[in-house]
Amino acid sequence: MKPHPKKMNTPVEGFNADPAAQPYASATAVRVVIVDDDEWLRANLTQEIGQTAGFEVICSFGTAESALAGIPDLSPDVVLMDINLPGMNGVECLRRLKVVCPESQILMLTVYEESEQIFKSLLAGASGYLLKRTLTPQIIESIRQVRGGGSPMTANIARKVVQYFNQMGDQASECEKLTPREREVLELLARGDAYKQIADKLNVSLETVRMNVKHLYTKLHVHSRGEAVAKLMPRG
Repeated sequence: MKPHPKKMNTPVEGFNADPAAQPYASATAVRVVIVDDDEWLRANLTQEIGQTAGFEVICSFGTAESALAGIPDLSPDVVLMDINLPGMNGVECLRRLKVVCPESQILMLTVYEESEQIFKSLLAGASGYLLKRTLTPQIIESIRQVRGGGSPMTANIARKVVQYFNQMGDQASECEKLTPREREVLELLARGDAYKQIADKLNVSLETVRMNVKHLYTKLHVHSRGEAVAKLMPRG
C-alpha cells in the first residue's frame, strides 16, 4: 500500500462510500466493507478498491461494535477485518458476524503474524489472512479470490499453517510411542489428578506412577505436566 501522506481527508466511523464517486460500481460489483481503526488505511483502501473495476466499497467502520450494528443490514460479499480493534477485537467480531451474516466472506487484514492469532481467526470462520504490509493490488486480488471461494494467505502465513499441521502430526506420532499404561497416566494428568490419585485409580504403587511419568516425559520431549498435556490437545 502507498505510504501515509502528511494530510488526507479521512472517513468517519460508519462512513458510507458514495456510489457516484466510484466509476466502476455496479449491480454485479463485489460489495466490500472495511473494518479498521486506522482512518488513513480505511480511506486509502476505500479509494483504491472503489476505483477498481468490479469492486464497490459500500461502508467502513472503525470499531467492532459499530461494524456489528451496521454490517447485517448491508449484507456485503467480503469484509476486510482488522484484529487489533479498540474494545472488542476483530476475532470476536468475526465470530459474531458469521452467525448473523453467514454468507459474507471475511478476510483478516492485520499486523499480527503469530500462529495463535492466525488459528483463532481461521477457527472463527475467516476465509483468508493477510498482513497489512500486503500491497493493495494483492489485497484486491485476494478479495476476488475470497469471493470465488478461495482462501488467500500471504506466503509467511501459509508457511505457518503448514508448520502448525506438521507439528500436529509430530505430536500425534509422539503420543503413539507411549505404552497403554503411560497413556493412561497422561490422561489422568490431563484431568488434574495428583500422583497419589493416579496410583489409587490404576492400582499401582506411587513409585510406578513416578516412573511412568518420567518415561512419558522423555518420550514426549517435555519437562512438565502442562507441556505433556499439551501433546494431547491436537488429538482432542
